Amino acid sequence: MSRATRVHTIRRHLVQGGLVDLGLDEAAQKAGRPARHATDGFSLRQTTDPAGTLVVIAAAFGPDWFATMRAVRYRLEQPYVKCHVTGDAPGLADHELLVRWATSAELQARKAAQDQRQAPLRTLLRRQEAQQRAEEERQELEAAGQSGLF
Repeated sequence: MSRATRVHTIRRHLVQGGLVDLGLDEAAQKAGRPARHATDGFSLRQTTDPAGTLVVIAAAFGPDWFATMRAVRYRLEQPYVKCHVTGDAPGLADHELLVRWATSAELQARKAAQDQRQAPLRTLLRRQEAQQRAEEERQELEAAGQSGLF
């Protein structure tokens, strides 16, 4: 069973990430038409999932509501926030995301996927560092007057 996810906690994470809280009430959020708002931002409401756990619905609004929705997802899925965000839960509109605390298995899978994506970059960096160290050692030997030993 998942932990309860509170609106004020999710709001704090999003506002600290630079997103604007529009503070819309539940009726305005459910009315749809996210592009009718002049300012890009988000609004949150509390609900329960089928298991009875408190979760948060994050809705994106504004002329570029799709970019706001991507920013909400990106911010909440950071390793230090530890949320699970899904947009395909039943009953969600196109501009809404379901937010809940991530389980340990989800966090481990996310970390493994990130490590797999970054593996080629780490290999390249290690190779470049080794080449740089070898070049520095060669230059030190040349500077010491031992270039004839190569």
